[in-house]
Amino acid sequence: MKYIEVNITLGQNDPFRDLLVDALGNEGPYDSFVETPTGLKAYVQESLFDEDWLKEQLADIEEMTSCSYTFENLPDKNWNEEWEKQHKPVLVEAANGKRVWVRAPFHEHRSDVDYEIEIEPKMSFGTAHHQTTYMMLSYLTELELAGQRVLDMGCGTAVLAILAKIRGAEYVEAIDIDEWAYNNAIENAQRNGVALNVRIGDASLLTDQQFDLIIANINRNILLNDMAAYAKVLAQGGTLLLSGFYESDVPVLQQHAEALGLQLQQQKVRQSWAALRLLKR
Repeated sequence: MKYIEVNITLGQNDPFRDLLVDALGNEGPYDSFVETPTGLKAYVQESLFDEDWLKEQLADIEEMTSCSYTFENLPDKNWNEEWEKQHKPVLVEAANGKRVWVRAPFHEHRSDVDYEIEIEPKMSFGTAHHQTTYMMLSYLTELELAGQRVLDMGCGTAVLAILAKIRGAEYVEAIDIDEWAYNNAIENAQRNGVALNVRIGDASLLTDQQFDLIIANINRNILLNDMAAYAKVLAQGGTLLLSGFYESDVPVLQQHAEALGLQLQQQKVRQSWAALRLLKR
């Protein structure tokens, strides 16, 4: 099968990269994506490639940030095999010495780690390759989760929700606005033998629930917009984990959190990306 690789460069990566994945994948024929430091690589079968349609999708993004692209025809080969070669497993090593092995079904099982999660790598982000997912996984190994009620907002593949359940959380709810992510999260929960309440939607779904821990690995703008909704359903003394933004974004997020009664307890940084642990006073 012949494919075309479209290399898209964005003036800002977040949140526009996710918008592109939704436009090209959910509404269009593109079937796989790879994050890059400057944007995104998108793959489509040669027979389905329509450059005029692509330009229309990018025009919407260009109203918000600079955007450019190049594309090339790739040689005919077994792309499932190539994807498996390129998609590497990830070993997350937390500060407390605990280790999490995140792998695809075609990777080897390891018995020398504390936790192993099997994720079918599809269009949903969250395979631990991104720095933000890595940091959130490390936070989840460092916190006491037994018996807790946990919410994973913008769950993607549900890798974070799955680890929370594996580590003893009593109830885990996973929410994503993307239908592909919703279906992938359900599949991955079943694959790992855990029970999650997976829902499709956004922060408007949060009403009178109460959670001991809320995980939100999304992007700065959505976090600023939805943090009040998170604070409302977070129990007193509960923890809010935030990521999906750069270290330079921390001051504005911290200021907004403090106004909602959320106190910064810890900050992680990994290759300029940041993750915060906040406490509801």
